[in-house]
Amino acid sequence: MSYNTIFACAHDRAFMARVESACAQEGEENPNASMFKVIYPVSVAADVEAAYASAVAAENPNPGGDESVITDQMILSHVQPLLPVQFEPEPTPPA
Repeated sequence: MSYNTIFACAHDRAFMARVESACAQEGEENPNASMFKVIYPVSVAADVEAAYASAVAAENPNPGGDESVITDQMILSHVQPLLPVQFEPEPTPPA
């Protein structure tokens, strides 16, 4: 784990956009604000950090946007537990 890699990943615009999209897909009212709340915990996840570091070492020009480096499922698996649970309102019984 490298603090430089974590910082680079957390500030990678393509990666930030993907995390924001995951927040939107999970029903966050303000996905941009939610992304800023979860970006560092997602970036420090061992699998994400290792994949990002490997891509940087391989001189991948777009490590945060390359879905073969960090998959959407990897992102989602780290985003979901960090967001508040979204409850569906109880249906109103017919009168």
